[in-house]
Amino acid sequence: MLSVRSRRLLPCGLAVIAVLCFAAPQPAVAMQKAIWGPAVHDGVSLFPTYRQLGVTIYEDDLDWNLVAPTRPQTPTDPSDPAYHWPSEVTSAVAQAARYHISVTLQLRNTPGWANAGKASNWAPINPKDFAAFATAAAHRYPGVHLWMIWGEPSRQPNFMPLVPARPGARLDAAQQQAPHIYAQLLDAAYGALKKVSAKNIVIGGCTYTTGDIDTLQWIENMRLPDGRPPRLDLYAHNPFSFREPNFANPPSPQANVDFSDLKRLEADLNRHLRPGLKLFLSEWTVPTAIDQEFNFFVKPSVQAQWITDALSLARADPQIYALGWIHLYDAGPVTYGGLIEADGRHKPGFAAWAKG
Repeated sequence: MLSVRSRRLLPCGLAVIAVLCFAAPQPAVAMQKAIWGPAVHDGVSLFPTYRQLGVTIYEDDLDWNLVAPTRPQTPTDPSDPAYHWPSEVTSAVAQAARYHISVTLQLRNTPGWANAGKASNWAPINPKDFAAFATAAAHRYPGVHLWMIWGEPSRQPNFMPLVPARPGARLDAAQQQAPHIYAQLLDAAYGALKKVSAKNIVIGGCTYTTGDIDTLQWIENMRLPDGRPPRLDLYAHNPFSFREPNFANPPSPQANVDFSDLKRLEADLNRHLRPGLKLFLSEWTVPTAIDQEFNFFVKPSVQAQWITDALSLARADPQIYALGWIHLYDAGPVTYGGLIEADGRHKPGFAAWAKG
């Protein structure tokens, strides 16, 4: 995605990384490559480029607050007059089908009628309203079978109510509220989406490297009122990294979970949610200049090497379902995490992603 929801500060300080000093293992399993939209750049479809990059999953947002600005009378019916399905998403889904690329739609953002007039990052009062929207969306896009529930709800700009916690600490009752509410939304959406089609795969969790509630805190407290974890098929995590991807690296500081920590994350998922629960690594990028999104960058050659190593590690790990990239083009000053510069020149990372 091109939009920057808020600056992601990783525990590194601004740095230019010059060299790498390890070799990742060779690919072993059919991990999928994903990429976030857009579907079009300067009026030209990007799907031929995505196919060139070996992408098998296209990711896009579906914002509830924009699709349903007023309350539908029949909320599970996609033809209800209150629904305004975005033409950009409809077109992207159709283009993806023509190129034999699967689609993940991320459901997020609450309309004011569902959360007592609060901002769109506030959760709905009734999870059933969100589940009804998920039902309508699944009927509207019957060819879509990958559904992600919210994005990075472990930080306040994306999900409220949320009370920040000290990394690694035990959450108090107020801090537990956000993961508890999220668990109910996820479980309600799971039931709704599976009812529409048993083929639907529901992706939840949706943490990232750091957070106002850290990843392990989120996982441990993602519980329904009866204490059970919510239902989900894949666990989403965005493992942004200020260091080279290497599973031999030591744990990140401050309870962060970057790419090098993924084996430790898998152990946490096995222990707290479900043994063998696979990872959908929805967003990953490596900026090559100072931008407004991250507080680190590397040389273009290093970006390419990190991509090569990350894809190799992911392919060799049977618990990783997919690795997603979030920016195709640079769009300074917002982001320099693209595989293509703003003037259309391919970075070395483009070839690395295509080959990996």
